[in-house]
This record gives sequence, structure tokens and C-alpha cells, in this order.
Amino acid sequence: MAGQNPTKGYRTFVLLLLTLVYGFNFIDRQIVGILAPFIQADLGLTNTQLGLLIGLAFAAFYTIMGIPIAIIADKYNRVNLLAISLAVWSGFTALTGFAQNFMHIALARVGVGIGEAGGSPPSHSMISDFYPKEERAGALGVYSLGIPLGIMSAYLITAWIVGADPTDVNWRQVFIILGVTGIALAILVRLIVREPKRGATEVTGGEEVEKIPFGQALGTLLTIPSWWWMCFGIAFASFAAYAFSGFQTKFLLQLEPGQNLQRTLLWIGLINGVFYVAGTFFGAKLVDKMAKKNIRAYGFIPALSIILALPLGIASFWVDSVNMHLLIAAPFQILIGVYLGPSFAIAQTLAPVHIRAMSTALFFFILNMIALGGGPTMAGILIDVFKDAHGSLDATRIAMSIVCGAFVLAIISYLMVCKTLPKDWDDAEARNSQTADT
Repeated sequence: MAGQNPTKGYRTFVLLLLTLVYGFNFIDRQIVGILAPFIQADLGLTNTQLGLLIGLAFAAFYTIMGIPIAIIADKYNRVNLLAISLAVWSGFTALTGFAQNFMHIALARVGVGIGEAGGSPPSHSMISDFYPKEERAGALGVYSLGIPLGIMSAYLITAWIVGADPTDVNWRQVFIILGVTGIALAILVRLIVREPKRGATEVTGGEEVEKIPFGQALGTLLTIPSWWWMCFGIAFASFAAYAFSGFQTKFLLQLEPGQNLQRTLLWIGLINGVFYVAGTFFGAKLVDKMAKKNIRAYGFIPALSIILALPLGIASFWVDSVNMHLLIAAPFQILIGVYLGPSFAIAQTLAPVHIRAMSTALFFFILNMIALGGGPTMAGILIDVFKDAHGSLDATRIAMSIVCGAFVLAIISYLMVCKTLPKDWDDAEARNSQTADT
């Protein structure tokens, strides 16, 4: 029941369930990139059209719809909103399997984007009401495991369904199965999760956190420097990461045309499931621990991880074998998982309590317009630009090397967090601990 104090076991169970939902979010998002070569061949798409499907066609509606959905999440029942959103995006995922041309699949991706816009804002808001700020990076780090676990599951499910023969892949079947499963999960969420009390982890002495007007709270949020720098940090880092995952399968099939597709997909899935998960989980825990001594760890640790990831990301596309690519991809996945938990935690901790869903929606608006909308789209355009002069394989290598330059902007952004966060953290702590006179 809303308003009751949850037990530790219950809040852990809900966190894991929300993580599973987030995983489905990324399964539906990742599957287009995995099946890209087969969708492209079946529907006769260009690399630019493929990049639009993976990136901008999805991201534009995902980010734009996130704003009104967040307003609803900050005012009404977040559990209902999450369950409905999951059912919507799963339904459009199933419809993707019936697409006959670029317009059909683009419209289906738009529907998936609209549905997925209602996933993270209510989830982040509820998690912040279950976990105090000292545990929030860790909790949101666990929630962020939905990204690597979702990506891993997408590869493993695809490998199981398509088999070893890359010439006979029923990509439509994959979308239909995933869509139906997601609708079943939506029903489970609605039946199990209870709406938590808003601001529950910020109250003192049983009193309510003061509810300031929406416009005033939003104005406060948008004047916090660390919120912006953290947002740009994760956006530019994810710009390269989304492009990487969007064209990885296509690159590897070109690198070794006669490879065992099922084996390759299994290995990519396991690398995401082990190494990306490890980076996401232990990165969040490390920041939680180090931030107790120095709050600048929220910026320094992500910056360091991306400095190390930059050369690995480029090198992975200039190797001569699939095995070498996978060998480099493993430490790369560890490093790009580190920044997720700290970034999402700051988006929640610095926000006024009653607009936390809006904070996540705005955070995701900037993140996904830059990263999801820009990364794969830019990679696809660059591949088409370079392929006539260099061939498709080397064009992909050049395009991905250019795209990895976004890591430099991410590093700068996270280092700026180190400079601005101490003051912004203190201001947020004072603001969110204020109580109304009762």
C-alpha cells in the first residue's frame, strides 16, 4: 500500500523487478542493432536508414514523450504508468515483426520509443523513494544492470532463435516473441509493485518534505551546474557506446563472413552479461564508497574509466579477427559500465524531491537525443560517406574511430563535475531536508 514503510526484502525485490523491466527496455532497443544485417537485406535498407531506425527514429519520440510522461509520474500513480508503458512498447515490438518496408518498421520503432519513454522516469523516482541518498548510487547501479543484462539477453535470445547459419535468420520471429513476453511482464508489475511514499527517504521525524511549486522546482533543477555536466558526461560517453553496439554485429559479419553466427552472438552476450555488468555494479559501489570521503568521486571515477575506454574502443574496430575484437571488447565493456550508476544517482539526488521523475525525463531527453539519436545515426551516415572510397569494412572502422571522439567530450564533462559537485551536493542536501511546519 502507498505510504507504508517497505521492508528491506520487499524494496530489494521491487528493485530487481524494476531492473528486469529496464532489461526488457534494452532488449527491445538492442535487438534492431543485432538483427540489423538481416533486416537491412530483407527490406533493402541503406546504412543511413539503418542508423535512423536504431537511433533517431526511436530516440526522438522516446525523449520528447518523456517530458509529459514525467509530469504524469510526478503527480499520479507511477506503478500504473510503468505497467501501461511496458505493455505499449512490447506491443509495438511485436508489430515490428510484421513490417514490410522502411516506413512500417520506422512507425513501429516510433511506437516502441513512445512506450519506453514511460519506463525510467517512474522507476528512478520510485527507487529514490525506497533508498536514501547514501545508498542511491548503488541502488541505481543495480537498476542500471538492466542495460547490460538486457543487451546480453538480446544476444542470447537471438542466438538461440537464429541458430548458426547466417543465411537463414527469421528476424520477425524474434520481435514477436519478445513483444508477447513483455506484455506478460507488464501484468506482473501491475499486480506486485506497490506505490511508495514520495520523498520517504528525505523526511525527518516523520514529517513531510515541503512541496514547492512545480515551476519553482524545475527552475531550481535547471540552474544546477553538476546536473548539466553529469548529463553531458553520460550523453557523450553513450554516443560512442550506442554506435558501437548498433553496428557491432554488421562489422563482425563483414570481418569474418564465414563465421559461426550463433557462437559470435553467444560470446557478445556473455561479454555484456559478465564484463558490462561487473563495470556497472562495481563502478557504482566504488563511487558510493569513495564519495563518503570525497564527493568528487562521482565525477573522477567516470572520467578515469572513459580515459581508459577511449583507445580500446577504437582498437576493437581495427583488428583482423572476431576473436581479437571480442578480447578487446571485454575490458571496454567493464569501463563503459562504470559511469551509469553515478550519473543516474546525481540526476536524482540533486533534483527537488517532487520532480524526480521530471529530472530523469530531462536527463534522458538530453542523453538520448545526443547519444541514442546521434551515435548510431552518425555512424550510419559516416559509413555511407566512406564506403565507396574505402569499402564497407574499412568505412565502418573509420566511422567508429570518428564516433569515439565523443569520449573526449565526456571526459571533460565529468572533470567539470569534480569542480562543481561539492557545492551543488550541499545545496541539494539542505533543500531536500527542509520540512513543512506541521
